[in-house]
Amino acid sequence: MGNTNSQARFVQVSLCRILDANLDRAREGLRTIEEWCRFGLDNAVLTDECKHLRQELAHWHTPDLRAARDTPGDAGTLLTHPDEAARSSVQAVLQANLCRVQEALRVLEEYGKVYRPDMGEACKQMRYRVYTLESKLTADQRRQQLEQAKLYLVTSPTDNLFDTVEAALKGGLTLVQYRDKTADDDVRLRNAQKLAQLCRHYNALFIVNDRVDLAIAVDADGVHLGQQDIPIALARQLLGSQCLIGRSTHCPDDLHRAIQEGADYIGVGPVYETPTKAGRPAAGFDYVRYAAEHATIPWFAIGGIDANNLPDVLAAKVDRVAIVRAIMHAEQPTLTTQQFLSQLRR
Repeated sequence: MGNTNSQARFVQVSLCRILDANLDRAREGLRTIEEWCRFGLDNAVLTDECKHLRQELAHWHTPDLRAARDTPGDAGTLLTHPDEAARSSVQAVLQANLCRVQEALRVLEEYGKVYRPDMGEACKQMRYRVYTLESKLTADQRRQQLEQAKLYLVTSPTDNLFDTVEAALKGGLTLVQYRDKTADDDVRLRNAQKLAQLCRHYNALFIVNDRVDLAIAVDADGVHLGQQDIPIALARQLLGSQCLIGRSTHCPDDLHRAIQEGADYIGVGPVYETPTKAGRPAAGFDYVRYAAEHATIPWFAIGGIDANNLPDVLAAKVDRVAIVRAIMHAEQPTLTTQQFLSQLRR
């Protein structure tokens, strides 16, 4: 009888230690996320959701669970992994802590069923809420980064595609669109994968031109659609609410339609005639000035813009531009990118 009681006591104490450790882990992770929602994103809704989740977890963190804690005797306190020693970006911090919270809640859900069934169910529902929080946080992060971006590189097919894009990223570029209308799909997929990795390394947004399927395949930040591409609503359904969707516009009607349909940003142009859009007449400065007055979402002037005509473009109340040849064909893409950014930030 004594052995049975001792075994039951051992199981109960072990169970309490597991629950205590994972309640701490989940609450710490949520607090880390909450701080960025509050001070980084200035997002009261996400901050409030983190706070409520922490408070709900605190409700389950009872004195009997805390009393079972044995930090000196915990074999896990000395275990670590090299990935925990450094974080490459705020995004890496958020991702690590979101995973931490989700994993902890799963542990709480499973062992909570043994301790108290209602605890298991409560932690299950909180885990689903954290998945939703992650989607909203990703969307907000991307839209904030989009809002801050002044320079948008749209690639063109070149032999040194990756070197040129990386050089521009080193120059401070934070927004890249992969555009290639002629390559085979397997080539486009490989290129998109490589560019997505580069952009993640430099904490830049990566957008795929036209192809929603490629954007999904490489986990891109979004897709850019032309006037003849699929509807924005369908792209949103396929990509999810957390992804960015851009639309090319060439006249006021295009602009208002794109905004009404839920685009996150628009391209405005072409400002000048350009071989990138052969046969398309320039929209000119009248449309650029119209966009400056009426656009309610981020917009980028595009089409034949280079270092020589940039002052004229900026004079039309433009503060964001999309560039193709002036960077893709530059002898020094890093320096060229820095020069564009310097003029745009004045």
